[in-house]
Amino acid sequence: ATKTRRPSREKEREKIEHKFKMQAVEVSPFNKDVFKGKVVAVTGGSSGIGLEIARQFGAHGAAIAICGRRRQPIDDALAAFASEGIRAFGATCDVRKPDQAIAFIKSVVQEFGHLDVLVNSAAGNFLCPAEDLSVNGFKTVMEIDAVGVFNMSKAAFEALKGHGTIINISATLHYGASWFQVHASAAKAAIDSITRTLGMEWGSEGIRAVGVAPGPVGGTAGMTKLAPGMEGMVEKP
Repeated sequence: ATKTRRPSREKEREKIEHKFKMQAVEVSPFNKDVFKGKVVAVTGGSSGIGLEIARQFGAHGAAIAICGRRRQPIDDALAAFASEGIRAFGATCDVRKPDQAIAFIKSVVQEFGHLDVLVNSAAGNFLCPAEDLSVNGFKTVMEIDAVGVFNMSKAAFEALKGHGTIINISATLHYGASWFQVHASAAKAAIDSITRTLGMEWGSEGIRAVGVAPGPVGGTAGMTKLAPGMEGMVEKP
């Protein structure tokens, strides 16, 4: 019988790199004014995936509102947007707190006059075996990810009613199972369920609810914390 030869480590690494490598898109296929006149609010919009989502909406004509828990990253993002000719507004907001979610949405409508798209991108995560994970650690991730999506969506309901879209950023780690991610897997599964339910309940109110589940993205805090040493295998947003 012929013995199956075990692939070398180099070959395995090449396969992993091929799996996670993303092709950079230098030129957008969309008209640069496709979102002209639209207002887009992005939670977690001062860093990582949220920052690039906000940038791309702005680069295609939208006015942008971002929020996060720390002021400095927000100011840094706003300065970058200004240098790129993007009209933007930013405010601090802890999405876990309903009153702050309401205040942020009100400030966006006050600043721009209306709201067309809410992108729920704020998230928290870290690696931890289930047996070592504290109840507080589990709750914190659930509150930022799942409760945050609910708080922001509810706060934006009236502003989006009749025309708006909610985009919830999820992940793929809960589709099967992922090591040391019981908290984040539960949170992302909850986000997917919220997205489906809001789509069903609010569709008749003229609000679309859409879920997006990105894979690994280089240059983000998630990649650095969850896959240290593998950042070079994917390209930055």
